[in-house]
Amino acid sequence: MLTFEEKLAIIESFPELQRHDVSLGRVNFHFDESVLDKKIVVYRLHPNGNGFVFAEEIDDNYPIDSKGMVNIRDFTEQELRKVIKQSIDSLSESELIEETWINPENQTLMLTNDYNAWNIYAGEDLDGTHATYNAAADYLHQEGFRRLK
Repeated sequence: MLTFEEKLAIIESFPELQRHDVSLGRVNFHFDESVLDKKIVVYRLHPNGNGFVFAEEIDDNYPIDSKGMVNIRDFTEQELRKVIKQSIDSLSESELIEETWINPENQTLMLTNDYNAWNIYAGEDLDGTHATYNAAADYLHQEGFRRLK
């Protein structure tokens, strides 16, 4: 397990994050350029090495809590750098993403991102809107669709 100081050094190597000291020696790191209301990337990094990174908008299947945070207590340096970069990327202005999904009956749906929403279209008709990519993908999987590569 990385120490508090090692985690701080890794996190502080991301110049786009701003440090905010909070109570009990804990530290938060904000990403002020976030396109979402969410600005905290690293949450409550504690001197005992525990802490959280915002991972709700990341496509990897991190085990997240109700706030969309993944616990980084046992992360290696490589894992920590990866999740922080993914978190920043997920909160950054991004290119339009369009994915085609297909079911066994060859029906297709289009999944697109629009700022802080993930929309599913059947042709030109809006089929559904979800707050996160994972929620939209889960819905599509439950409906029998798979993403075309």
